[in-house]
Amino acid sequence: MQVVQTDPKYFNELKDFPYKENYIDFDHLKMHYIDEGKGEIILALHGEPSWCYLYRKFIPKLKDYRFIAPDLIGFGKSNKIINWKHYSFDLHLNSLINFIDKLNLNNITLVVQDWGGLLGLSLLGKFPEKFKRVVILNTFLPIGKPLGTFFKAWQKFAKYHPSLPVGSIIQKGTYQKLSDEVIDAYKAPFPSKKYKGGAKAFPLLVPGKPTDSGVKEMKNAREVLSKWTKPALVLFSDKDQMMSGLENFFYKLIPSSKEQRKILIKDAGHFLQEEKGEEIATYIDKFIKGELKIS
Repeated sequence: MQVVQTDPKYFNELKDFPYKENYIDFDHLKMHYIDEGKGEIILALHGEPSWCYLYRKFIPKLKDYRFIAPDLIGFGKSNKIINWKHYSFDLHLNSLINFIDKLNLNNITLVVQDWGGLLGLSLLGKFPEKFKRVVILNTFLPIGKPLGTFFKAWQKFAKYHPSLPVGSIIQKGTYQKLSDEVIDAYKAPFPSKKYKGGAKAFPLLVPGKPTDSGVKEMKNAREVLSKWTKPALVLFSDKDQMMSGLENFFYKLIPSSKEQRKILIKDAGHFLQEEKGEEIATYIDKFIKGELKIS
């Protein structure tokens, strides 16, 4: 299994990401994460094809907390496996189990979006005792039902494109025009196609059959969330071509989500943390303090 690490020089031009690099070992791989501040733990998980840079706008607004955001294997400053076929649901989930174990994280407020939701909610389902609250941004919990035409097209694009255009994907997934500087920051981890195995693999790992990997874990996550009595906040955006409207699935699934104000993030696409990071972080702060609870 060939592994590469993105040369640090590709991150030198980031002007709004002054956060210290931290690394832990996982199965001969290096996993990068940021770990800022002190206080209650917030664990934020990114998805496809982003990295922890996606959460940079949260940190100044959540300075009274310990804000932790890893780069999944294959993304950001973490090691990247060259052959996309070596990526699996189990590899990603086990890397997160290793992550919370090695950092001894408990009483976690979990923040998830996109693949961060498939993995993070599966993690919560496996170890519910480690989590104090959950914040669910644009994501879903597929359990092997046939995937729609739009998503199948996305899978084919990811599989057969000679070098996945990460910057274009990020821009297409946002409602507002992003600056060249921001687009370059999302492209930074992937200087050539050999670094893009993880990004290529993620769309293909979404289960479309009941026998696919991850279905068992996501069914369990649904079961645990259906009985969840701890605080849950659902924050979706209104301009996500794939996922806007799926917030209703989580409102129906999670009993305690009905105890919080229903909030829709307006004028943001799939990568709502990029477009409305400060606003979302403010809501998370209020959520943790109990200020969004319906009296």
